[in-house]
Amino acid sequence: MFTLLIIIIVLALIFDYINGFHDAANAIATVVATKVLSPLQAVIWAAFFNFLAYWVFGFGVADTVAKTAATSQINLIVILAGVIAAIIWNLLTWWQGIPSSSSHTLIGGFAGAALAHAIADHGFSDYTIIKNGVEVTQHWYEIVSWYIPGKDGGIPSGVLIIIAFIVLAPLLGGVMSYLISIWLLHAYKKNILSKVFTISIILLTIFIINSQLISFEDIKEPRFDSPLWSFVFEKHNIKWFLIGFIILSLSTFCLFFSLLNQHQSTFWLKKMQLLSSAAFSLGHGGNDSQKVMGIIAAAVAVYINTTQSEILSMPEWLQVVLPHDNIEGQMPEWIPLACYSAIAAGTLSGGWKIVKTMGTKITKVTSFEGVTAETAGALTLYFTEHFKVPVSTTHTITGSIIGVGLTKRISAVRWGVTVSLVWAWLLTIPISAILAGLVYYILSLFL
Repeated sequence: MFTLLIIIIVLALIFDYINGFHDAANAIATVVATKVLSPLQAVIWAAFFNFLAYWVFGFGVADTVAKTAATSQINLIVILAGVIAAIIWNLLTWWQGIPSSSSHTLIGGFAGAALAHAIADHGFSDYTIIKNGVEVTQHWYEIVSWYIPGKDGGIPSGVLIIIAFIVLAPLLGGVMSYLISIWLLHAYKKNILSKVFTISIILLTIFIINSQLISFEDIKEPRFDSPLWSFVFEKHNIKWFLIGFIILSLSTFCLFFSLLNQHQSTFWLKKMQLLSSAAFSLGHGGNDSQKVMGIIAAAVAVYINTTQSEILSMPEWLQVVLPHDNIEGQMPEWIPLACYSAIAAGTLSGGWKIVKTMGTKITKVTSFEGVTAETAGALTLYFTEHFKVPVSTTHTITGSIIGVGLTKRISAVRWGVTVSLVWAWLLTIPISAILAGLVYYILSLFL
């Protein structure tokens, strides 16, 4: 059983590596298409910021992924089947140059294998489980956490919420990208109203950021002895500082945009694209690496449950605790470090087929479009991570690219390519779920 747990951890990290080169295009497609960076420079740039996300983001998304299925009702074969199915589908879509979602592949695989397990054990009949010391009747499909109400008025979670964000994430990215494009276009004009609007954005951003920061006294585990450094490098605060830095940098550029000639504006837009690409890479690392952390955490929880072990009897490097009610979660430092390292290494490998699709086939991308799309995508990822919602970085950046394309004209977007991508998005979860179910039944014959 312990050997199976180790195999799952290794395969999860392999999936994370594949996720890196499968999704490399998300962060580098526009910066390569606009020739701001060479392909090699771009992947190094993206890989660095994917890894840097280790010091920025917490484990909220990891917790959501870990609770995709009821860990008390599944076994390690379920998780193994889900990871194998996710690897297979990711490799197939990468081979075909289809920018599908690694996130939804993993979620679909996990959920599909769990459903196959419930059907194999109980058929389509009701069965009873012990929940909080009480016998409860449950349907076979309830093994998957479809909907989990949010705590204290927070955003709900569960597979249905994740499915909803197949549409909502690219829509949010697209709307944000469209609005940023309009903002930049008006800023280029010598218009006092655009300056007033930009100054209002600056003041509003400062106010919101200040209201969201956690004081040193409220930090549960300060990273440093210094109150100042602990305040600055608190993960919650870092995210808001980054959001503030992105918006204020864009605002500063907008204030001086009308004073620049075409050559100067192109020059500074290319410099800003380095910032926007870095911001999006940070979001990609923080969002996608956490999903693998969630799978590892779920695997440890299932192992403890099936072997009737105590968490303290586990090796120290495997003492993972999922947060529950008033119980604080814990995760050995090597797990996030390994996950962020794996996705960064994968990003270095590149994903050139998907780079071509994302950077050239959706719409013609200039530095203007690149800055806008990557900024909108980064802000969307920070927003969803804040609410612990695992979303597709692929869907997000695609929606952002479409949004900026729409500011030119509707025909600027190559809708034939876009529709094909949407079909890939919609089919990813059900196909990976079916594939995981088949893998589960095959593995059950031998394990």
